[in-house]
Amino acid sequence: MGALLELEHLSVSFDTPKGEVQAVRDVSLTVQEGEILALVGESGCGKTVMSQSVLKLLPGNSRIKSGKILVDGTDITDYKEKDMRNLRGTTLSMVFQDPMTTLNPTMPVGKQIMEAVLKHERVSREEAKRRAVEMLDLVGIEDAEHRYMLQPHYFSGGMRQRCVLAIALALKPRLLFADEPTTALDVTVQAKILDLLLKLKNKLGLSIVFISHDLGVVAKIADRVAVMYAGKLVEVGKAEEVFYDPRHPYTWGLLSALPSLAKKGEGLKCIPGMPPMLLDPPKGDAFAVRNEFALAIDYEEMPPMFQVSPTHSAATWLLDKRAPKIQPPQIFREERAANER
Repeated sequence: MGALLELEHLSVSFDTPKGEVQAVRDVSLTVQEGEILALVGESGCGKTVMSQSVLKLLPGNSRIKSGKILVDGTDITDYKEKDMRNLRGTTLSMVFQDPMTTLNPTMPVGKQIMEAVLKHERVSREEAKRRAVEMLDLVGIEDAEHRYMLQPHYFSGGMRQRCVLAIALALKPRLLFADEPTTALDVTVQAKILDLLLKLKNKLGLSIVFISHDLGVVAKIADRVAVMYAGKLVEVGKAEEVFYDPRHPYTWGLLSALPSLAKKGEGLKCIPGMPPMLLDPPKGDAFAVRNEFALAIDYEEMPPMFQVSPTHSAATWLLDKRAPKIQPPQIFREERAANER
C-alpha cells in the first residue's frame, strides 16, 4: 500500500482582528491506501481545520502558511478552486458532523445525490437517478426507489447521516474525511454507522480519516491513531500501540477520561485546565501547564517526535534518554499486560 495523502510540515493560520490564530502548526502525516486513520483530540485542537485545508474548504481569512499537501504524490498546496473541483468528490470527499446543515431541506435526498453526479460526469438524468438509488441502497436505506423522492425531514438522524454518506460516496472517492459523523447519534445508531463505514471501506477499498474526540468510538474502527493538541500532532501509532502503550501524557489524560475506565463509586476523571489560545502559542510544549509530569525543559523547548517503534512516535521529552523514567498510569500498565497475555 502507498501513501494516498501526505502532509509535510503543514501550518494553517487564520487572520483575525485580534491577530494571527495558528490553528495547525507544523503537521506531518500520511494516510495509506485502504486504511482508517483516526484523528483525535479535544475540541479546538485543529483536527477539522487540518482536514478542511486538504479540501480547501476553509473561509477566506485562512491561509496555508507553510508546508505541502500531496495527493498521490502530486502537490495540491496551491491548487485554485477550479482545480479542487476536479478532486472533490472524485478523489477526496467529506462527511460533516450535522447532516441537517449539509443536506438541502427543500430538495429530495435523491436529487441531491443526482446533483453531485451530474456536476462531475456526462451522464443522462436517468443514469444519474439510477446511481442515486444505487447509492442509497448501498448505505442501507431501505426501499431506496421510493425514499429517493423524500426530503431530509422525513428521515431520522441516523438515516440522514446515511444520506450524507451516499452523496459523499456517489463519485467513488478514494479518501473520505468523516468529521465526527456519529457525535449527534444515540449509541445503537452510532454502532450501525461505524459498521457501515467499515463495510464501505472493505467493499470500495476506501481510505478514511475519522475525526473524533471520542476514543471509545475510535477503538472500534481505527487502524492507526493520530493525537492532536494545540494544532500539533503529539502521538501517532497503530491503534493497539496508542491504546495499550500510550507514551504522551496528553494521550494518558484522554484515555483516563473514558467513562468505561471509571471505577465504581469514583467520579469521572478529566484533564485539568484548558487548551491554550493559539493567538499566542506558549513557548515549549503547549501541554506543559496541564501536565503533572512536565519537566523544566517542557516550558522552554518544543519536543521533537521521538520514535517508540517503527510505527509509533510521540512528542514528549519524557522519551528523551536523559529524562527521568516515569511510568504511565497504572491502568495502562494493566491493560498492556492483559493484552500481552
